[in-house]
Amino acid sequence: MRSLWRAVRWYLRELTGEAQYDHYLARHAREHPGHPPMSRREFERRRIDRADARPGSRCC
Repeated sequence: MRSLWRAVRWYLRELTGEAQYDHYLARHAREHPGHPPMSRREFERRRIDRADARPGSRCC
């Protein structure tokens, strides 16, 4: 049951985009060791600004 919950949680985090900051932190640590990463707030602001600049086929 626990592994099922973890799988569902992982799927929902990936689906909603909540895991993007975690992916950014891992990539940043790999590519830029010793440099501080963006804060969660700054990351989300930039992500939203990029999405607004390229609306594509979003629902909202």
